[in-house]
Amino acid sequence: MLQRAAMLVASVLLSSAIFTINSDGQSRKTDKDVDVSESPVAMAKQLTEPKDTILALTEQDFLEVAQSLGVEVAAIKAVVEIEAGCTHEGFSAPGKPLINFDLTMFRRFAKRHGVNLSKYGKSHSVVFNSHRGSQLRANRRLEAAKTIHPQAAVEGTFWGMFQIGGFNWKRCGAESLENFVELMSRSERDQLDMFANFITNTGLVKHLQSKNWAAFARGYNGPAYARRRYHTRMASAYARHSKCEEQKTTVEPDSTSDSEG
Repeated sequence: MLQRAAMLVASVLLSSAIFTINSDGQSRKTDKDVDVSESPVAMAKQLTEPKDTILALTEQDFLEVAQSLGVEVAAIKAVVEIEAGCTHEGFSAPGKPLINFDLTMFRRFAKRHGVNLSKYGKSHSVVFNSHRGSQLRANRRLEAAKTIHPQAAVEGTFWGMFQIGGFNWKRCGAESLENFVELMSRSERDQLDMFANFITNTGLVKHLQSKNWAAFARGYNGPAYARRRYHTRMASAYARHSKCEEQKTTVEPDSTSDSEG
């Protein structure tokens, strides 16, 4: 029934694409347009989903991806706990993925793109303030950096609940840097799927399978992992989540009697 309703909604919307006219007489799509590449069910969900809703991960999402990778759910949750911080969430607000604008990385990619950042020190002072602060401040820095060089700004930022650098967009399976940001901003499941692609394409999945936390942290967080104790923190987080997963699967004995008096 839901699928038939979705098909009906999608067909009606597709048959009535909405256009507006620019001042130059050219037609353009509005934000009500439908992406015809989406399946009818996915399209209907996208159209009916409130704009102020964060699409959070479910236990089924964790299970599906864990099984596809050959890892434990607890291992993935351990990475989330360390990377996403105390909230264990991928968004700071609807449409606003958790981000860490990294000034050092921005400088690196700006230089690769031939941008001289020295002339922007005064006009874009918010970008060069190294104090991390809140997510609101991080987004302000990112948006300001985009006005200098949008590609370098996105590449130099770490995104979502798994804090993946924008420069890794290809390894995440995204079609482009813009598509990477779009997926990061859409749902936590998209963030999880890109994490799965990333660790598969970089060969890190084998370390998550074997729970070799030092090797995983070295490849995922860089050579400074030991100083920041990423490996020991992940190991501790895994132990906690593993215990929780075991408790979920424990079948409580039936205390009721089948006999009648």
